Amino acid sequence: MASTLTSELVKEYGLSAGATVVGIAASKDFDMAPEGFKPSDNLEGCLSVIVLGVTFPHEVLSSTIEYTASRNAMTTKATDLAKEVAKRMKADGYRTKAISATGGKWVANDGRKEQHGFISLKHAAMLAGLGIIGNNYLLTNPVYGNHLWFSAVLTDADLKPDDKALDILCDSCNRCVDACPTGALDNPTVFGREDCSKFFVMVDRKLEIKCFACRTVCPYSYGV
Repeated sequence: MASTLTSELVKEYGLSAGATVVGIAASKDFDMAPEGFKPSDNLEGCLSVIVLGVTFPHEVLSSTIEYTASRNAMTTKATDLAKEVAKRMKADGYRTKAISATGGKWVANDGRKEQHGFISLKHAAMLAGLGIIGNNYLLTNPVYGNHLWFSAVLTDADLKPDDKALDILCDSCNRCVDACPTGALDNPTVFGREDCSKFFVMVDRKLEIKCFACRTVCPYSYGV
C-alpha cells in the first residue's frame, strides 16, 4: 500500500481528471444518515469520502431542454470522475467504491424514509466543506453557487478531512419556498421529493426537467 497518499494528492487526482472542486469528509461524520446509507454501510472499513463537483453554466437555466441536457452531461462527467479517482486510488493499494452522480441521495418524507442510492451526495459535499444546504435543498458553494453536480468515492484511506464551510449561503429569504409550484419546500425539515419529481417528465420518450425555479431565484445562485 502506498504510504504517500495524502488529501492533497487525492484532490490532485480529482482536479487533473476534470473536477471543478474536490472536498474530503470523514466517514464517521455521517451519523445523520439512515442505517444502510452511511459510507461504512456501503464500503466496509470506509474512513473517508471524497466528493467531486463539476459546474454548469448559468445560461442553461433559460431553457428546460438545455438544462436537462446539461444536467445529463454533468452527471455523466461527475460519475466518470469518480470512477477515474477510484481507479487511481486502487492502483495505490486502497479499497474504493465510486458513487455515481445519480446514485447518491436519501430524503425523509412525511415521516417515512424515501431512500435512494448509497449516500446523500449533498450532505457529503456539505461535510466535505464544499458549501451548505439551503432552504431550496440544494448544495450552495461560495464560488459556484448551486451550479454544481456531485459524485463521490468511498475509501479505506485515512485522509485529512476539510473544514466545514463557514460562509452564510442561505439567509432564509424564502424566495425558493415561494417560487416552488408544488410546495415541496414548505417544511424546512422535510424535502417534498415526491412533489418535486412531478416536474421530471418524459417528452418524446426523453426525460425533461420542467422546473428549477429553486435554483434561479436564489440570491446565492452564483455564489457570494
